[in-house]
Amino acid sequence: MDLYTVLKLVWAGLLCVLLIGLGLMVGMDMGVGTLLRFVGRNDAERRTALNIIGPHWDGNQVWFILGGGAIFAAFPTLYATSFSVFYVVMILLLFSMILRPVAFEYRSKVDASTWRASWDWAFLASGFLPMFVYGAAFGNILQGVGYHFAWNGQYYQDSSFLSYLLNPFAILCGLMAVSLSVFQGGVMLMMRSENPIYSRAQGYARTGALVGAALFAIGGLWIRHVRGFVLLEGQPGMPANPMQGQHVSMEAGAWLHNYVAHPVLWLLPVLGLFSMVAGAVFVSASRPYLAWWTGVGSWVGTIGTVGAAMFPFFMPSSTNPDQSLTIWNSSASQYGLICMLVVALIFVPLILCYTAWCYYVMGGKVRPENIINDTHSY
Repeated sequence: MDLYTVLKLVWAGLLCVLLIGLGLMVGMDMGVGTLLRFVGRNDAERRTALNIIGPHWDGNQVWFILGGGAIFAAFPTLYATSFSVFYVVMILLLFSMILRPVAFEYRSKVDASTWRASWDWAFLASGFLPMFVYGAAFGNILQGVGYHFAWNGQYYQDSSFLSYLLNPFAILCGLMAVSLSVFQGGVMLMMRSENPIYSRAQGYARTGALVGAALFAIGGLWIRHVRGFVLLEGQPGMPANPMQGQHVSMEAGAWLHNYVAHPVLWLLPVLGLFSMVAGAVFVSASRPYLAWWTGVGSWVGTIGTVGAAMFPFFMPSSTNPDQSLTIWNSSASQYGLICMLVVALIFVPLILCYTAWCYYVMGGKVRPENIINDTHSY
């Protein structure tokens, strides 16, 4: 195996790690936003919930930047095509992400119930929508995306953005991502709050874990009937050109072929399902710290299951399967991958270290009396 192929595989693995980090860290904050109006029954309780994630939410958005930056630098063809295919969805996601920091900064500036209630609904929308879009994107990619390239390399989109958001399998995947987000957000509230927020968050976290497990199992049965993609011709060292050098077929149940060929891969969906069920058990037993780590296992199992099923595909084309984007035909140059790997090996550990340090330093319980008269709190 030559160096270029190894670099492609390394970057595909790093991309999976970044997507897991995005689901885990950003999903946790989004989950708190989604639950804000339900775990907080008055203004003091809602402010308490906001200040639990207040020191961390903006730092966690780094995972969004890392994920997009990794795709841009390591797989530029995938970046250009995917951001074009999902353009309207990306704009919708962008506006919801812009709404979120504005809500943090402006919610408590005016002491009026209507004003604050409006921003609470903004937290719900900006928490639910990004995680739904995140999960739905995986559902869309598993079904194949309607696009193709012309002879001159120009991109053409063959499906409307509504078909990406509003098809049943994508909706299932989107709701599953929201469920895991609610679970992780509820666990975060349990770790840093007291009753009555604690008990309410406990109920929602348990429900999120169980609903996520049920949807994951349903999705696993459903995928057996989804037309997947099989790479018949195409080599790891092929040119980074989606218009030549490969032949792809579509077959029902094709996404299970890698699991049949390598049974050890079944450990990934088992890990995901077991972690969700175990998370519900730990939440019921009032062990939120253990439940948080099962959340890590849930995202590792979920993203790992999709990655193992699709390998080596990134974004298959349902219009022209031969032009599907794979690890082999959408990567940057060898020099670019080496440079970005050096950067990643320096900065990803730094991000992990400062994130862990921030959670360690700013841990402990947050109580309404601590923040209600604090002019620096949200």
